[in-house]
Amino acid sequence: MAVKTKPEKGILVIEGETLTITNPSKPLWPEAGVTKLMFLEKLIQLSPYLIHHCRNRHLTTIRYPHGIHDKYFYQKNCPEPRPSFVRTRSSGGIEYVVLDSLPTLIWLGNLACLEFHASFEQAEDADHPTEWVIDLDPTLEEEPRIMEAAAFVGEQLAALGIQSIPKTSGATGVQIIVPLEDRLSFDELRFIGQFVGEFMAQKLPKLFTVERLKKNRGDLIYFDYLQHYAGKTIAAPYTPRAKKAATVSTPLTWEEISAGAQPRDFHLLNIAERLAERGDLLQQAPKQRLRPILEFLRRK
Repeated sequence: MAVKTKPEKGILVIEGETLTITNPSKPLWPEAGVTKLMFLEKLIQLSPYLIHHCRNRHLTTIRYPHGIHDKYFYQKNCPEPRPSFVRTRSSGGIEYVVLDSLPTLIWLGNLACLEFHASFEQAEDADHPTEWVIDLDPTLEEEPRIMEAAAFVGEQLAALGIQSIPKTSGATGVQIIVPLEDRLSFDELRFIGQFVGEFMAQKLPKLFTVERLKKNRGDLIYFDYLQHYAGKTIAAPYTPRAKKAATVSTPLTWEEISAGAQPRDFHLLNIAERLAERGDLLQQAPKQRLRPILEFLRRK
């Protein structure tokens, strides 16, 4: 005779809201030893930063109901039923969750939303992004040159007078982020990106490519300037990723890049200590003026 056991449940009261937590001992990242309850604890620690970077964006989550090694699905529309404290935002026929509070974040975490991906555009102004993003995307599954490649791009941007912040994707890639002072369009930023990408591919042809088709890239790192436009998403700063090491998408300093930091070095088990020590490097980064560079390139 099969013995039926009742599912585990617990109650959390957060900012006056009562949430039922299901299966708190379920392993989500088994290799890292992270259970659902541990994940929710880490989300609380990450919440000031993760919410800041997602609050005004269209949110896509990736749900892994039985942990990272089982089936998963992308979720754009707000799950139903939803608590009264969860706000939504309509856009393009989709009811997006507005990630603007800790109770909402923990509700999503309890649904095993392990990854949080934010739109490049802000909800209030879809045409003028608040940052320029270059995505360095390795063709190889394991790419030991990715940080070296990021360093080369950072040096080139610095030569153009542009300060930037590198961010691990939490997977294999690196994004380079430039907070903007100018009100530029996505088209204008891709124009600058095309110039820098083609220059890097010509300067270091054994390292970079701007070839879109993966099958034609060989072992080169793709300098992706085309992905940066409204309607596309990026792994949000400080989102966990569904990788064995429970890695977290983490902004870095260029000194850390030069010292050999790797994406696997930053994960759920140490990210809180890093944030306590360094804070959010993206929020500290000075905004840059790119319009003079854009106007110079247009005159060429």
